[in-house]
Amino acid sequence: MVFGWGKKKQEENTVEVISQNKEIQLSDVSKILTELNQLRSTQILSEIKQIRKITEPLIDDLIKIGKVLEKDNLKVDDIDKHLAIIVVRGKKQVIDVIKKGVTSLPEISSLEDMEKLNYSLSQILKKVGDVLGRQTRVIHIFAKKYANQLKDNLEVMNHNHFEIQQLLKNFKSTKSDFIEINDLLNKIKLFQNTKIDKAKKIIETHDAIKSLEEKILSIDNSIKEIKSSDNYQKYLVLKKEFDEYITQKLKIKNIIDTQFTKISRPLSRYEYASSLDKEQKTILTKLVGNPFNILLSENKDHIILILENVRKGITSGSISVKDVDKTLFHITETEEILGTFIKQVSNYFETSQKMQNELNSLMPDELVSLEPEHDKNISFKDDLQLKSKTLQGDIDDAETQIPTLISKIEKKLREFSNTKYTILQS
Repeated sequence: MVFGWGKKKQEENTVEVISQNKEIQLSDVSKILTELNQLRSTQILSEIKQIRKITEPLIDDLIKIGKVLEKDNLKVDDIDKHLAIIVVRGKKQVIDVIKKGVTSLPEISSLEDMEKLNYSLSQILKKVGDVLGRQTRVIHIFAKKYANQLKDNLEVMNHNHFEIQQLLKNFKSTKSDFIEINDLLNKIKLFQNTKIDKAKKIIETHDAIKSLEEKILSIDNSIKEIKSSDNYQKYLVLKKEFDEYITQKLKIKNIIDTQFTKISRPLSRYEYASSLDKEQKTILTKLVGNPFNILLSENKDHIILILENVRKGITSGSISVKDVDKTLFHITETEEILGTFIKQVSNYFETSQKMQNELNSLMPDELVSLEPEHDKNISFKDDLQLKSKTLQGDIDDAETQIPTLISKIEKKLREFSNTKYTILQS
């Protein structure tokens, strides 16, 4: 409390507000929002203008009280000299503040002016209130008639100032609601645009899928036509024969591997202990690891040379083995059967190559390109179907979000309007 006045408790009259129900289109919300904003702006401007109108005379009264107080000597000649000094000093402080701090209130013609008025009135009340608070005893004891006048005047001014603050506070809250509703409208618009954009892309995707399906069907028919031809049937028969013939390789390879396994240890030791030229080194390495692929007629002399060198190494003791006689026997055995192995391998490669060439000649060139093309289009179709599903998910999400946002707008509109709006989606 400052200088004996405070905020009067206002009596709240309970008024029954009759709500109206109104259905509007979503597209009408912006217009209604603008109209409500203009209405609120006009109302607050009018109300604060009225408060200013009834407050301005109180300002004039304060100035008049200051002028009258300045001329009144408060009969200080009749009181103690020391006390008189305090009274005169206090009186001067009050008069100085009224002269310098109490000014006419700014005119109101815009929303910005309302803030200026609020600030101006706040400063007047603060300055006058502070000085009267400091000099409260001087005024109440030696200028009692002025104290009552000031108290009544400032009490009303303080109340008016409170009313202005409340109006501005409510108006700012309303503006905040307007901004929030606009944000919600923008979100709805974004979701609506998303729906339109995604729906358009779904149509384009479905068209692309339909085009691919037609292309796939066309390729299928071409493939079926090719596979029903006599040439392709011959190809299938030969392919079956070729696949069966390939199994012969495994049988021959197992026999060869078994034989060379018997001498694999001395061959390996010879590989690390000898200095061979590049060609012989390659042949020796393959004899140890995979002899089947190296047993060709052009390599026969090299292989025999290697086997004889291994024999010499064993005989001389440079290549150590557990059983010399047994190992030498296996080397001899390998040399004797080497020609048969080479013939079997050569016959296999010759026959398989011949069959492969015949297969290549029977295989339709168009089928070679059509089958990968068919698989590629199937993959494209799967990708587009997944894309369509994702796009539909985005649309479903937007359709879920929009009603929630509309409900929030309806609730916000209800907070500062006596009309209950129900928003319809067009």
